[in-house]
Amino acid sequence: MIQAAGKSDSTVLAELAWHMWHDHTLASLRDDFEKRTEDQDSVCFIKYADKKPVGFAQCQLRRDYVEGTETSPVGYLEGIFILEEYRHLGYAKELLLSCENWAKEKHCSEFASDCELENDGSRRFHIAMGFTEANRIICFTKRL
Repeated sequence: MIQAAGKSDSTVLAELAWHMWHDHTLASLRDDFEKRTEDQDSVCFIKYADKKPVGFAQCQLRRDYVEGTETSPVGYLEGIFILEEYRHLGYAKELLLSCENWAKEKHCSEFASDCELENDGSRRFHIAMGFTEANRIICFTKRL
């Protein structure tokens, strides 16, 4: 079962997301998800297996330029995660389809995502799900 998350699901979302985003605290993730679940331009979906939350996907509308796209807004997959023991069962695909359907309901004709250059598992997932690579970039920062 997949369901759209509400504010009361922010702790579940944070606990799943922390597996992917270790550089955040559970509290900061929970606070972020509380805000996102109340934002009309954002949605999170939770995948349940035997009533246990085993994965999530977060997407939102982006109205700024999205690499490789021609329209606005664009549905954007911000994150997707499945607990390791539940992978390769099609759950991530189900979550992605929920995000894509949500974006279509929001009148998007394009959907996009990204991953780190070294995240080969994510790259393979995106390609398997029908994404095409739009560009590769390296970002730089400099302290002033």
